[in-house]
Amino acid sequence: MTALAQAAVLMRRRPRVAVLTGAGISVESGIPDFRSAQGLWSRYDPAEYATLWAFRRDPHRVWRMLAEMIQVVDAARPNPAHQALARMERAGVVKGVVTQNIDGLHQAAGSREVLEFHGNCRSLSCLECGRRYTREEAAVLGVPPPCGCGALLKPDIVFFGETISERALEDSRELAAHCDIILVVGTSAEVAPANQMPWIARQHGATVVELNLEPTCLTDSVTDIFVPGPAATTLHELAEEVLGTVTSHE
Repeated sequence: MTALAQAAVLMRRRPRVAVLTGAGISVESGIPDFRSAQGLWSRYDPAEYATLWAFRRDPHRVWRMLAEMIQVVDAARPNPAHQALARMERAGVVKGVVTQNIDGLHQAAGSREVLEFHGNCRSLSCLECGRRYTREEAAVLGVPPPCGCGALLKPDIVFFGETISERALEDSRELAAHCDIILVVGTSAEVAPANQMPWIARQHGATVVELNLEPTCLTDSVTDIFVPGPAATTLHELAEEVLGTVTSHE
C-alpha cells in the first residue's frame, strides 16, 4: 500500500483533519516561494524591505517591493491542491486550514475555515490613524496608496517584527489539539509558530501526514506518513481516494 493510500484509509476512518500549508502549495499557482531562487528575497533583502522598521523609515521604497508582490498574487488562481482541501472541507473531513501564505487562494478555492498566520493582501491599514481600506478602495488611490490622514497605507500582512494575531494562534492550537490527523502541506514548518502545530497534534494523539516535494526536518522527527510529490497532484489524488467513500460528518 502506498503512503498516499495509507493516509486515505486513515482519513476515511478518522475524518477530523487539520491542515497546515506553506509556500509549496501555491507554487503551482505561479507564486514562487519567497526564499527560492525566483522568489522576492532573491532581489529584495527582507531586512531592508519586509520589516516594520523599514516600512516606517522609507515606505515608498518598501512599496516598490509590495507592488510587485501584489501583482504576482493578483495573477494567481487556486490550483488543484487548494480545490482539494475546499472539497474535503465541504465533505466535513477537513475542519480547518492554517496557512503561512498571504495569497488568499484557500478562500478563493472555497475554503471557509482558514487561519492566516501572516495576514493577507485583501485589505490595507494606516499605521498612523488605524483606518482600514479594502483592496478595491485602495486601488484607486495610486501606488503607494495614501490614507486620508496623509500617511501611506500598508497591506495587512505580518512583516518581520510584527506579532501574529493572538486569535489566530489560539485557534490554530485548538485545531491541532482536537484533530485526528494533521496534513502538513508544502512547508518544512521550521519557523515558529507554524512548527508547533505538528507537535501539538502529535502530543494529542493525532497522526502527522506530510505532503512535500522532498523530506524535511519534520520527516524523521514527527511525521508518521510521508507522501512525496507536488501538492497539486498529491492532494488531488488524496481527495479522490477519501471522498470516493466518505460521507459528510458535519
